[in-house]
Amino acid sequence: MSDISPGKIIIVSAPSGCGKSTIINELLRRGEIDMEFSVSATSRPPREGEVHGKHYFFMTEQQFRDAIAADAFVEYEEVYPGRFYGTLKSEVERRCAEGHNVILDIDVKGGVRVKKMFGDKALSLFIMPPSVDELRRRLESRATDTPEAIAQRVGKAEYELTFAKDYDKCVVNDILDEAIAQTDTIIKQFISK
Repeated sequence: MSDISPGKIIIVSAPSGCGKSTIINELLRRGEIDMEFSVSATSRPPREGEVHGKHYFFMTEQQFRDAIAADAFVEYEEVYPGRFYGTLKSEVERRCAEGHNVILDIDVKGGVRVKKMFGDKALSLFIMPPSVDELRRRLESRATDTPEAIAQRVGKAEYELTFAKDYDKCVVNDILDEAIAQTDTIIKQFISK
C-alpha cells in the first residue's frame, strides 16, 4: 500500500445555474481523472431509496451539532433552521489516504474555508457565468423557478461572484465544451504536481 500516493482535494464552487454540476458529472463520466465525490452528511431524514453512507451520512440534528462541536467537518452550513449539510473530515481524509482525489461540490464560503484548511493539497476552482445577465437568461430558460425566485438567485449569485478572487482558478462557462475542457486541464495539471 505504500506505493499509493495520497490523493488531493478538488473544490468546485459556483453560483446556481453556472453549470458546475454538469461540468463535474461530465469529468466523472469520462473517468480519465481518479476523482471521487465525498459523501456529505445531513441532518435531514433520508428520502425513499436513499442509503446511509452512499447518498448521505444521515444524522439527527443533535448528532450533527455534536459533530460540529467535535470539529468533525471541513465545512458545513445550516441551510434552514435545524437542517444541516456538511463534509466530514474523516471522509475526505479516508479517500485521500486510499490514494483517491476527492472532489467537493460546495458553496463559495465553504470552498474558501476548505482551501484555507488544506492549503496546497487542495485546488479551489470557481465556475463563473459569462455575465450576470446571461445567468439570469439561463435561469429563466430552465422554467423551473418563479420570477421572484430567479431574482433571489441572481442576487445571491452577484454576492457569490465576489468570492471568485479567493479561488485558485476561475473558469468562465460561456461555451460548455470549452469550460469542460478547461476544467479538465486545470485539474489534471494540479494532480500531476
